[in-house]
Amino acid sequence: MSFYGLPVFSVVYGLDWIASAPPTVRLLTGVVGPERIGIMVAWITVIHQIGSASAAYLAGVLRIAFGTYLEAFVLSGVLLIAAALMVLFVGAGGRVQSPQVAATSLGSIP
Repeated sequence: MSFYGLPVFSVVYGLDWIASAPPTVRLLTGVVGPERIGIMVAWITVIHQIGSASAAYLAGVLRIAFGTYLEAFVLSGVLLIAAALMVLFVGAGGRVQSPQVAATSLGSIP
């Protein structure tokens, strides 16, 4: 690896987090509402960590069983395609509606 390899990787990886985390939170807020966004982001983080640990373990098991990582890469590709298809249906059931406020001469009535 060259002298510049690690800094370039760090910048690209950091930009990946900046480019993906805030839009995910914004989109999720529209689906679950602002009052539940904290717990949903926490659950997504937990599931992400469990999934990444499981993937690392399974890749090692497949490497021992087959002697190559090809099966792990193929399996991860299939799972990524399945996840991409599932994303198309996020929020398809309905959106959280904000309460309507009626204005009267006495003030606002929720």
